[in-house]
Amino acid sequence: MPISNIPLFAMLRTRMQWHQERQRVLSENVANADTPGFRARDLVPPKFDRTTPSPARGVTLVRTDASHRTGAGSPAGGGSAFDTNNSGKQIRPTGNAVSLEEEMIKVAANQMDYQAATALYSRSLGLIKTALGRG
Repeated sequence: MPISNIPLFAMLRTRMQWHQERQRVLSENVANADTPGFRARDLVPPKFDRTTPSPARGVTLVRTDASHRTGAGSPAGGGSAFDTNNSGKQIRPTGNAVSLEEEMIKVAANQMDYQAATALYSRSLGLIKTALGRG
């Protein structure tokens, strides 16, 4: 059985990929902190439950913009991988709603969560190597 079929490793890989993509989105928010009309975005965290299809069973397309066309196999209503809820945030006269302080806190928390996931992944690999007698 390949390691990629072990649910723990698949979940950790998905989580690490999500953290990498979130880092990209958060860095765009910081880079556009002075861009007029720019609204901060964030990714919706992945959910790991029994009803979530595994990557081996299939991937569904997600609409991230209302102007995007729905693809075959995507839900009719479409979903959004981004959380753009800017309610309660102070919007500047230029229309910008990015708070550098909040974004930097999110970046630091994202970095710590990514490091925790990578540490858990490497320790789990070490346990499997030990169990196989190669550790």
